[in-house]
Amino acid sequence: MRIRATVAAVSGALALSALAVPASQAAQSGAPGGDRPSAPEYGFSSQHGAAAAPKARTNGLTAAPKAAAAPVITKTVVNGGKPIVVGTTATKKVTVAITATHASGIADAATILWIGKNLDDYDAFAFVQNEDKAKCKAANATTSTCTLTVTVDPVLLINTDATYWNVGAAVLAKDGTDVQNDKSGKIRFQRLSKLTVNASPEPVKKGKTLTVTGKLSRANWETSTYKGYATQTVKLQFRKKDSNTYTDVKTVKTSSTGTLKTTTTKTTVAGYWRWSFAGTASTPAVNATGDYVAVK
Repeated sequence: MRIRATVAAVSGALALSALAVPASQAAQSGAPGGDRPSAPEYGFSSQHGAAAAPKARTNGLTAAPKAAAAPVITKTVVNGGKPIVVGTTATKKVTVAITATHASGIADAATILWIGKNLDDYDAFAFVQNEDKAKCKAANATTSTCTLTVTVDPVLLINTDATYWNVGAAVLAKDGTDVQNDKSGKIRFQRLSKLTVNASPEPVKKGKTLTVTGKLSRANWETSTYKGYATQTVKLQFRKKDSNTYTDVKTVKTSSTGTLKTTTTKTTVAGYWRWSFAGTASTPAVNATGDYVAVK
């Protein structure tokens, strides 16, 4: 089952309603449990209670009213600027901070994280804000930073979502004018990675062969499991027991199932062995917890 979310502006605030979509009606390929909901609407309707501009008379003629200036969005920051890394089951709440300015001051803001060609596209998908109203902190009389949160649920993600998403931002000024930018910024989504290590024998004789194994895996959003990450470059590293610094020993590629295996004879002192993965665009860097091996 999927949840279809729709958002409408109500008196300057966002109201969220949810509609269950039966799996039998689902059609989108690759989406676990069926079709994903289309991207919802967000933002503010124009001129929320703003007073109409007065008409000016010139030589007996009525001039057209001057349009009120809209707020200006100067910055949008999601998750502190860091990628949104999501596992298989746990939801992740991220913060969206929207900075904007207007002569009358800033009253409210709205946001959405979305992927697709545009918000009206059939294949577009989005996560909307949790709050009805943003928390806006004024820097001065005209500029404020408004904070909202968005909860990302991995159940609604597919693996190709591990890419850049658009950040939509809408701002409402105190005089009722508003602005909406569906592409106010971008934020990368990544599939959480895991890395294990095991070194044996323990202890090892000085100068003898040590075998180090492990596995690199990452979240598969379509099956809600972790799957081995194939043919990835991973470094074997070592640090002495009285040191805080790891040094590279050799580079190994993962197998078709994400497993790692190598041997080394650089077993002169006791210390910790680990695998280190630098990460890719879709998957964050990760280090295995060091496995201590004594030398006898």
